[in-house]
Amino acid sequence: MSETTFVLPPEDPAASYRVRIFTPRAELPFAGHPTLGTAHAVLEAGRVTPIEGRLVQQCAVGLVEVSIDEAMRSFRLPRYASSPAPDADRLAAAVGGSDLVDAPQVLDVGPRWVIGQVTSAQALSALAPDLAALADYDRAQKTTGLTLFAITQEGINVRSFAPADGIAEDPVCGSGNGAVAAYRLLKGQIGDGDTYLASQGREVGRDGQVHIRIAGADVHVGGACVTCVTGSLSI
Repeated sequence: MSETTFVLPPEDPAASYRVRIFTPRAELPFAGHPTLGTAHAVLEAGRVTPIEGRLVQQCAVGLVEVSIDEAMRSFRLPRYASSPAPDADRLAAAVGGSDLVDAPQVLDVGPRWVIGQVTSAQALSALAPDLAALADYDRAQKTTGLTLFAITQEGINVRSFAPADGIAEDPVCGSGNGAVAAYRLLKGQIGDGDTYLASQGREVGRDGQVHIRIAGADVHVGGACVTCVTGSLSI
């Protein structure tokens, strides 16, 4: 289980609910997959009602808009900022291989993802990062993890690693995909009005599909949500 969320009454009157998000080892200020999953869960439980097709999640990073329609849930990335990834030699050794297109960047979207583009989908699938070295790098640089992508005819393929948080490889990562989209937007690979599909998780036996939409400088990340397990927890 990559993340667990706890839903609380909102403290901000503009919010529909408040959420705290935890990995196995730490609390996150924001995460994409848990944002959409939590919105799906509170809707299914009848705890909230969308207003004009949207909910507003309050979390440590601030207020996050979640759009609701019959086929998909999506969120607008609350913020993003880019800077060069530090200690490039140490990072390259942790990543393994020499298939990066350009120098990786750190994208701060709440979580701080190291983002890199790989030359091909085949090279991306074959990568086997040194997870212990990557965890050491992330702890030293206070980054969340590493998300790599490769452009394909259908869109892009993505892989996300966060071993410092106890997540060897995330089957689908919303904030990582949002960070990739912000990276691509800042690099001029995509622009206003563009959409694409990101595939993630096949290397760990999943087949996640993430929908990306660009509106001006805003990045929207979405996908279908399905309830897999229900239950109750006594505390």
